[in-house]
Amino acid sequence: MTVIEAAGLTKHFSARRGVFVGKPGTVRAVDGVSFAIGNGTTLGIVGESGCGKTTTAKLVLGLEEPTSGSICFEGRDLRQLDAAGRRRYRKSVQAVFQDPYASLNPRMRISAIIAEPLITNEKVTAGQARHRVDELLELVGLPAHAADLFPHEFSGGQRQRIAIARALALSPKLVVLDEPVSALDVSIRAQILNLLRDLQAQLGLSYLFIAHDLAAVAHMSHTIAVMYLGKIVEMGEARALARAPKHPYTEALFSAALPSHPDERREEVLLPGEVPSPIEPPSGCRFHPRCPRAFTRCAGEVPALRNLEGRLVACHLYDAAETDPAPLPLMAAQIMRT
Repeated sequence: MTVIEAAGLTKHFSARRGVFVGKPGTVRAVDGVSFAIGNGTTLGIVGESGCGKTTTAKLVLGLEEPTSGSICFEGRDLRQLDAAGRRRYRKSVQAVFQDPYASLNPRMRISAIIAEPLITNEKVTAGQARHRVDELLELVGLPAHAADLFPHEFSGGQRQRIAIARALALSPKLVVLDEPVSALDVSIRAQILNLLRDLQAQLGLSYLFIAHDLAAVAHMSHTIAVMYLGKIVEMGEARALARAPKHPYTEALFSAALPSHPDERREEVLLPGEVPSPIEPPSGCRFHPRCPRAFTRCAGEVPALRNLEGRLVACHLYDAAETDPAPLPLMAAQIMRT
């Protein structure tokens, strides 16, 4: 079953190009992105800073309204939901953010932090709320007496466990994880990632996992979507994509990642230049100014995401082997079921 499905999702922001007197422009933060997340599965989104990962997360969370395109939750278009339906959606989709030091109110005890969404959205007694807090603390591996302490009395990893407990208070179906381990010590990251995987197996959660750490994304995800300048350039089964990327940008990303074994040898792919401005993206394939394998067609024609050996790839290099364009959300769902 598909929990959430995005089709042609687009978000543009108005911006000025100059500091003092600038011409108005449009930041194309997300430009026609489509994906689906199945029940109990994880979609990982990777890409350089500014590629649109966090904006995509905000669209899913309802923190931003899309310029165009649609998001369907369990088959229902969010644009057609009434006020009660919107409330149910917000309860069903929760988030864990990057910085556990900033996401917890330092003036509130842990019991109040975890119980706040429960008290705000449900009719519960104080005893019921405290019982739920104790259950959630045990679920994330913290002792019951932690409920009476303040955030400053915990380490970064423990604070992120508290943030996870708060996200689970309303028993959501989808959790958006926006760089959930990037602010933690390396020694703690694996613990939090393993906790998230255990919770997914135990509770049947679906995740939208956003991170710069490619190893973490490959470890956590069932499907990986690679974004560049607001567009998905490749999407497929996580292990296959990480081991044998097809798009030149994906190859460059994973060539820069740390190998899983000290004896593993990878060909390093160096990309020239900087990521172009999302206000004036390049014509044709947006990656072509930096692509080591670009040719004339790349500058003039936008490549479509096409099904290539069970994977979606947007690259003219594979046009000779292409099939008809696949319906993107359906294709993503098929990948996740295999």
